[in-house]
Amino acid sequence: MITINNQQSIKTSCGYDTFWKFAYERQNIFMKRIQGERSNLTKDDVLQSFKFTNTYRASDRVSQYLIKNIIYTKKFSVIDTVFRILLFKLFNKIETWELLEKTFGEITTETYSSLRYIQALDKAMDSGIRIYSNAYMMASGSKAFPVKRKHHAHFLLLDRMLKDELPQQLESCHTMEAAYNLILSYPMIGNFLAYQYVTDVNYSEVTSFSECEFTVPGPGSKDGIRKCFEDKAGYSDTDIIKIMTERQEYEFERLGLDFKYLGNRSLQYIDIQNIFCETDKYCRVVHPELEGYSGRTRIKQKFKINNKPIDLFYPPKWNIRM
Repeated sequence: MITINNQQSIKTSCGYDTFWKFAYERQNIFMKRIQGERSNLTKDDVLQSFKFTNTYRASDRVSQYLIKNIIYTKKFSVIDTVFRILLFKLFNKIETWELLEKTFGEITTETYSSLRYIQALDKAMDSGIRIYSNAYMMASGSKAFPVKRKHHAHFLLLDRMLKDELPQQLESCHTMEAAYNLILSYPMIGNFLAYQYVTDVNYSEVTSFSECEFTVPGPGSKDGIRKCFEDKAGYSDTDIIKIMTERQEYEFERLGLDFKYLGNRSLQYIDIQNIFCETDKYCRVVHPELEGYSGRTRIKQKFKINNKPIDLFYPPKWNIRM
């Protein structure tokens, strides 16, 4: 039971403490790995068996690649920075970006041609190469753009964004919500993707929003929230994410968990949102009696050891000190 403002009480389930314990243990694994440990990372059977994203979104391999290799590899203009971010995120796959770089050299709007990029990825797909990540289910775009292949529509979408001067518009936004709504206004982009994209743009110097000013719970996050609470006492899922963010220090202390923060950075709304999504998956094994909205009962992705080291790099404006 959580009491808010000495008035409303939110009824928690057994999944509530699991949320905090999962966040703690997953962060422990991450910290051990960056310290060079490769074995005995955890005694948790579920975390040993299945793949889960990091507690901090920015610590995942794809986010790290985006920050280091797409955004901050050199100084780009506002237009090129946003263009590179959106192009990368449309596929969300490192191998696809590297294929395009190998084919066309440094990726900027000056050298970009949707036709040539489409042809390059057509060739890749015809040879059996997968160009999209499994992380996000991208819309096909068949309604907005009359094309046969999904990536054709995505390049046409990117062309429209550049024509509309979306990068400059994003730079002019005063709030994360305003930037989110701009991205959301485009076809093929729903609430979840718009929130992911505005977060990615915000890693750059184009915008400088607080990650604790705006949030949008995705489908997996909503499932996790449902499994952690029996009665939300009228609070929305967005409210719950904000409440959890505010309570993090108290809850880790209550459970006797010495949570290893990312330097001086506490968990932000986007991190709490992601942890709910991962808690939903985790609960499918440890609390199968808890029901989400999706009805999913299995975790698809098995854990596979990736010993390729990550040279951690976070947005300089965060002033992370590890």
